[in-house]
Amino acid sequence: MNDPQVYGKYIKSHAKKTNTLLCCIKAFLSGGIICCLGEIFFDVYSLSGADEKVCAALSSMTLILLTAILTGIGVFDRIAKHAGAGTLVPVTGFANSMISQSIDAKSEGFIAGVGAKVFTVAGPVILYGTAASVIYGIIYYILKTIF
Repeated sequence: MNDPQVYGKYIKSHAKKTNTLLCCIKAFLSGGIICCLGEIFFDVYSLSGADEKVCAALSSMTLILLTAILTGIGVFDRIAKHAGAGTLVPVTGFANSMISQSIDAKSEGFIAGVGAKVFTVAGPVILYGTAASVIYGIIYYILKTIF
């Protein structure tokens, strides 16, 4: 099967057909539920009288903690199987990728396994996210200086 067209036909004939509309609806709803959960945490934390920035940070940390726990006990992957791309809301998706890598690498030890492989997936996200924030900061500084 060196011919790409033959291989493409083979894949199409054996691949399970997906209902794109249903997948989009599931992703929209599950992502919305995660975001609403974050807003609920924000509201609960703001009832304590905390500053808005503190409430936002605590909400994100709570979502990260819940994702880490659910990933660790194997529940998050079952949710993601049905919810689809909606679970890739940046905070939960990032936490899931970090914890999943740690779980996969724990048999190799904490240094050679977890310590070395935990950033395999998250490393590029951190790298390019940091680079983008630096570029954004420079542009913001220049525009603020000019105007």
